[in-house]
Amino acid sequence: MITEIPKFHETFNPILEILKNGEKIHSREMQRLVIEKFYSNLPEEFLKEKTKSGEILINNRIAWGKSYLKKGGYINYPERGFVQITEKGLKQNSLLDLKTVVGEEGEINFYIPENSKSTHEINIEKIDNASPQDLIDKGFEQIEFEIKNDLLSKLKGIDPYYFEKVILILLKKMGYGDFFETSKSSDGGIDGIINEDKLGLDKIYMQAKRFSENKVREKDIRNFIGAMSGDTNKGVFVTTSMFDLHAVEKAKNAHHKIILIDGNKLVDLMYEFNVGIQIKNIYEVKQLDEDFFYEQ
Repeated sequence: MITEIPKFHETFNPILEILKNGEKIHSREMQRLVIEKFYSNLPEEFLKEKTKSGEILINNRIAWGKSYLKKGGYINYPERGFVQITEKGLKQNSLLDLKTVVGEEGEINFYIPENSKSTHEINIEKIDNASPQDLIDKGFEQIEFEIKNDLLSKLKGIDPYYFEKVILILLKKMGYGDFFETSKSSDGGIDGIINEDKLGLDKIYMQAKRFSENKVREKDIRNFIGAMSGDTNKGVFVTTSMFDLHAVEKAKNAHHKIILIDGNKLVDLMYEFNVGIQIKNIYEVKQLDEDFFYEQ
């Protein structure tokens, strides 16, 4: 009989058990079924216990269990808000533990994005050897990575016209001037125009492509440049996916100043300027003031 709230890694097998029929299910429903089947015998006060940020603790543990299973390839997110078991998850016959999911690199390195591992200096070999500050920093890295992952998935699923507005809102938050959206029926390849400064002394044209998989091609950049009128030579091209090499070269060699923002850069900026996310809680880390005890 379970007598305490499970650790996040102890939810791995319950999550896979709920998903073993292979059907996609909404994350909240999956969470409810896990609690109902495996943890309904917990005392009511346990099920209502909250984190310091106010989230129900058991929901938080299941959410992190889901996140680790996704990163480990045991489940995926087939569409916004839904979760589904993968072939790897279905083939998992033995009980999963944390070491199996994170692999040889260990939990500390598990959430470092693949494209940054080559340049990211890792000084911590094992979580047992990490200082409390190391654990705090790595915890924030994991949370940030997961939020950006979810943010990019959300952007790929929203209405394309609303995606254009999101980009204009982001540019506004970054310190640019007022913006206006172009007519959707005849925007000529320009999705929005934003003033470069508060006074509107210069304009920047914006193009936004909400792609799930397709890369932005050279033709897209060429059409964007062609749609820009003579009153500005500055443009920002944003996509949720990536730019192929020919598109990058076209933008680089154009007479216009074209800034390219791919999906990873986009969520970095949205995270930095708090667009589409909110600050849930602020934690204070205190240390001893040695000077206070120093006699003058």
